[in-house]
Amino acid sequence: MQKQFRVLGIALALTSAFAGTSAIAATQQAGASKAILLQGFHWNSPNYSGPNWLQTLGGKAADMKDLGITHVWFPPATDSADANGYLPRQLNVLSNKYGTETDLKNAVSALKGQGIKSIADIVINHRVGTANWADFTNPTWDCRAVVNNDEWTGKCGNADSGDGYASARDVDHSQTFVQNDIKSWMAKLKADGFTGIRYDYSKGYSPSYAKLYHDAFAPDFCVGEVWTNLDYNNVDAHRQVLMNYINGTGNTCAAFDFTTHGLLVQVLNNNDYWRLKDSAGKPAGAIGWWGQMSVTFVDNHDTGPSETSTTGQNHWPVPAGSVMQGYAYILTHPGIPTVYYPHVYNWGLRAGIKSLIQARNAAGVTSTSAVAIQQATTGLYAAIITGTTGKLAMKIGPNSWSPGTGWTLLTSGTNYAVWKQ
Repeated sequence: MQKQFRVLGIALALTSAFAGTSAIAATQQAGASKAILLQGFHWNSPNYSGPNWLQTLGGKAADMKDLGITHVWFPPATDSADANGYLPRQLNVLSNKYGTETDLKNAVSALKGQGIKSIADIVINHRVGTANWADFTNPTWDCRAVVNNDEWTGKCGNADSGDGYASARDVDHSQTFVQNDIKSWMAKLKADGFTGIRYDYSKGYSPSYAKLYHDAFAPDFCVGEVWTNLDYNNVDAHRQVLMNYINGTGNTCAAFDFTTHGLLVQVLNNNDYWRLKDSAGKPAGAIGWWGQMSVTFVDNHDTGPSETSTTGQNHWPVPAGSVMQGYAYILTHPGIPTVYYPHVYNWGLRAGIKSLIQARNAAGVTSTSAVAIQQATTGLYAAIITGTTGKLAMKIGPNSWSPGTGWTLLTSGTNYAVWKQ
């Protein structure tokens, strides 16, 4: 039964991949993407002042281009009841603890000047009132905007189409006035220069609404955050949830590859590198089923730390001493890889990450590149990845491995190495 479940996931992915998605999907999800995303903030970013975070981010534009970044994921832009922007209040007010709307426009413009596209963090599963639970202003919504199983006693909307979120009012996306106001707000973000979408808490509402807003925005890049528990004894079920989300968006939006992240956490903590290979001989994360629609990452503002290994959220972190092994994996493999701001600018890992990005680009590795796993055992994972202009061989883990003659070592560090042919 489990094997049938896994095969279903592959079938869904392959069927979708040949279903004409290039005509409707976000540009970077429509084919073989060379994009490299930078998450341009961490959990403590709202605390920065003089310059504030958006000013800080814009000031790094030239350095990000030199690093090899093509897209930057911005923190939420909207007025919020929390400093981090994840309890949106007045959607149409584009100033918060990260900076003003002018700072936002300037940062986006600075990145655009370096040929880098900007991704907006779209937090629409939930919303808070201006002064109390649900007095929504700017735009103004009434009780119909709140799903009928929300904690608020005054709710009068329809049923929730996804998981609940107790810290704020769950938004009823079936309401036309809600849809229109969200589209108008997103149009304002687009007018300020954003070209892509990152959906927050994507399990909280039907992916069909993600498609609705995607189609109105027409993004270059689209990805949803579907973070669920990972059973290491049933990894395929976790991958299937991601495939279901992608298919639910009409194959327009990707999903963050939380399966690969979770596997890296387990592998790098316990030395069981065999987990990175599935029963079909493919990478065991979402990238093994559909790299084109998978956005990989080592850590983010929720799963990992911030300026140091002991600050920030740390909800599900890759071990701090093994972060570069994680990058050696995601930057050589299919999917669209994400680089985390603190790893570059706070942890002193910029040079190593840049070398890996250069290796990826030198071989022409894309989101759809083929992977031939050579070893996946205790203490060692090794693979050969075929790009458009060459091949990369890579290994992570404490055990030694070499691809043999005819390969040039491009970069290496503690427990990782990458070669090119």
